[in-house]
Amino acid sequence: MSQSVVFSLLLPASLVLIMFGLGLSLRIADFAVAVLNPKPLIVALLCQVVLLPIVCFALVVVSGLSPALAMGMMLLAVSPGGSSAIIYTHLANGDTALSITLNVVNTAISLVTLPLVANFSMLYFYGSEVEIPLTLDKFAQLILLAALPAALGIAFRNRRPSAAERLERPVKVFAIAFLVGVIFYAVVTQFDVIVKWAPVVGLIGLIFNLCSLGVGYSIPMVFGLHPRQAIAIAMDIGVHNAAFVITLAMSEYFLNNAEMAVPPAIYALIAYVTASLAVVGYKRFKLV
Repeated sequence: MSQSVVFSLLLPASLVLIMFGLGLSLRIADFAVAVLNPKPLIVALLCQVVLLPIVCFALVVVSGLSPALAMGMMLLAVSPGGSSAIIYTHLANGDTALSITLNVVNTAISLVTLPLVANFSMLYFYGSEVEIPLTLDKFAQLILLAALPAALGIAFRNRRPSAAERLERPVKVFAIAFLVGVIFYAVVTQFDVIVKWAPVVGLIGLIFNLCSLGVGYSIPMVFGLHPRQAIAIAMDIGVHNAAFVITLAMSEYFLNNAEMAVPPAIYALIAYVTASLAVVGYKRFKLV
């Protein structure tokens, strides 16, 4: 599961371009609404920080996964949403401004919650505790790959709105093509891993993913949020930053355990497919 040139160079470059395109469809007023109305953020954090770790913990305990695989699932449960969550939100006509805000806030909070949950999991599944340092560089990486390009796109829209409108559709088409390419590439490159671990981890990952998408959409609706906000929350907590967890698991400076990276690797494949189907479902049944 070592990173190839595609994921280390082309993927970040493509995300920068896509995030710039997303910014073209946003206005500064969109973010003002998200900040002045913190209810969606609070509901999203309730789902991400409280409900999902409990659901994941119950799943791994009942399934009897090995300590390493259980650790990988728990790390995934508290990981922030990936940049792809913002793209899926945009494609589903969700609240993209809220999605970007959630992505940044969840990443900042995960710098605290992830080490806490990881240390608890190590103690529960291994009977020993290991300290996981806060990874501030990952937060800076998110700013560079997501928030900054989006901010540049917003600035471009404010200065040249007509040009931004002309560019918005081609960029959305590129985003769809890019996501299809990522799914295909991931399936091809991780085929051996899928064959070996899918029967064990795949089902748990699928159940957890469906729970994440379900909780992320239904709980906000119960609290009276707009469907576009519910979509943003569902995507942000359903499409976790698997690459972040894989790096944490495999790095010699952190956990240095390749087996812990298996759940997020398989989950990423599942999430890309289910999120794509969710986009189609939202539009097909006019839930937006």
